[in-house]
Amino acid sequence: MRKDARVSTRSAVDALAGSVLRPLWLDTPDRPAPRPPLSDADPRHVDLLVVGGGFTGLWTALRAVERAPGTSVLLVEADRVAEHATGRNGGFCEASITHGEANGRGRWPDEYDDLHRLGVRNLDEIEATVARLGIECGFARGGSLTVATRPHEVAALRPDDEGFLDAAAVRRVVDSPTYLAGRLERDTTAVLDPARLAWGLADAAEAQGVRIAEGTRVERLRRSGPVVVASTDRGEVRADRVVLATNAFPGPLRRTRWATVPVYDHVLATEPLTDDQLAALGWDPSLGVADSGNRFHYYRVTPDRRILWGGYDAVYHFGRSIDPAHEDRAATYTALAENFARTFPQLAGTRFTHRWAGVIDTSTRFCALFGTAHRGRTTWVTGFTGLGVGASRFAADTALDLVQGLDTERTRLGMVRSRPVPFPPEPLAWLGITITTWSLAREDATGRRNAWLRLLDRLGLGFDS
Repeated sequence: MRKDARVSTRSAVDALAGSVLRPLWLDTPDRPAPRPPLSDADPRHVDLLVVGGGFTGLWTALRAVERAPGTSVLLVEADRVAEHATGRNGGFCEASITHGEANGRGRWPDEYDDLHRLGVRNLDEIEATVARLGIECGFARGGSLTVATRPHEVAALRPDDEGFLDAAAVRRVVDSPTYLAGRLERDTTAVLDPARLAWGLADAAEAQGVRIAEGTRVERLRRSGPVVVASTDRGEVRADRVVLATNAFPGPLRRTRWATVPVYDHVLATEPLTDDQLAALGWDPSLGVADSGNRFHYYRVTPDRRILWGGYDAVYHFGRSIDPAHEDRAATYTALAENFARTFPQLAGTRFTHRWAGVIDTSTRFCALFGTAHRGRTTWVTGFTGLGVGASRFAADTALDLVQGLDTERTRLGMVRSRPVPFPPEPLAWLGITITTWSLAREDATGRRNAWLRLLDRLGLGFDS
C-alpha cells in the first residue's frame, strides 16, 4: 500500500514536471492588450460606475446599456479584465443560481421552483447572448455528469429517479474504473472558455459606449448629495449609481468584508489528447463532470482536447490572505495529479502542461448575496462560491434592479433580501475553517458526518469552493 502510494506520487511529480504556472485560458496570444487606465480625457461624472472587471462587472456594464441605451457607464478594474477568478475557473456555466438543488431547497424551499426557473432562463439568455453577439468562446451545452466514487455516495444520486446511471451505464458515458454510479443532466450546464467569454462581453459593452479602464483602483466611496464619489488612484469619479463587483478582493465598503472569505482553488490541464486517447474515454467533450465528494474534482475536455482537472482542495490562508505566492502549492498539485491518474489509468504517461490557482469568494450559504449602501445609490454583490460563470449574469440584472430601486421578481426573492451569517474574525475564522475541512475529508472517507458538521447543518452554515 505504501509502496503504491510512493509510486503514484513519483509518477504525479513526473507528470507535472515542465508544467507552467499560468492559467490555460489566459495563456494565448489572442489575449487583448491591456486597456489604458482612467485618464483626464475620460468623463468624471457618469450614470453608472461599475467596480470590477470579472464576469459580474462585465455583465452589469453590458446589461445596463442593453436595458437602457444611452446610459453612460464606466467600468474600472484594478488589474486586467478576466485576470482573476473569471479567467481561472473550469469554464462550467451552470443554470443553478443557488449552488445546486440541495442547497437551494434547503435554504429557500418555498421559492426554489422559482429560483430554478430563473436560473434556467438565465442560462438560456447567456446562450442567446453568445450567439447574438458572435462571441467565440466554445459554448457547448452538453450537460453535466455527477459521479459517485465511494459506495456511500451512491444514494445521494437518487437511484430511483430518471437520470440515474449504474456503474456499467455511467462508464459508457465516460469510462473510469473509479465510477460506481452517476447522474446525467443534459440541459442545465454548458462548458465554455471563460476568458474568451469575458473578452467578448467587454468588446460588446465597449461597442455600446461603455468605457473600460484597467489598472484603476477604487480606494474609497462616499455619498455627496445625490451622487456617490469614488476616489481612485487616478482621481475622482462622480456617479449617480455604483455597482461593486470585486468579489473575493476587498472592496471600498467595510461592511462587505465579513460576508465572505477568500479561498484558493487549484487546476491542472493536460497536454492535448490524441484521437485514440479520447476514444478510450468515450467522452462527449460538451459534457462536464464532477464527483460527489465534499472535496470534489471538476473536469472537462477543452476545445483543444486537453482535460482540465480542478478542485479537491479548497485552501484558506490565515488572515483572509490574498497573495500570488499562494498560487504555487506543490502538495495540492501533486494530489490532483495522483487523483487524475487513479481516475483515468488508461491515460498513464499523460503530462500536464499548465497548473494554476485562483482566489474565489465563499460565503456561509454558498451562493451570491446582495446589499446596498449610500441610501440605495450603491449595490454590492459577492459570495458566488465557485459557481459564478452563469450566476453572475443573474446577479448583474439583480444588482441593476436594486441600484435603480426597482420592484421586480428578482428583488422580491428571499435569496436576494436575506444575508448569511458572516465569517468571524481571526483566529476564529481559521480555526473554524480548519476544523470544517478536516471534518469534510473525514466524511468523504467514512460516509458519516461528525458532530461539528451536524452543528453547522443545524445553523445553516458551511464552507465550500
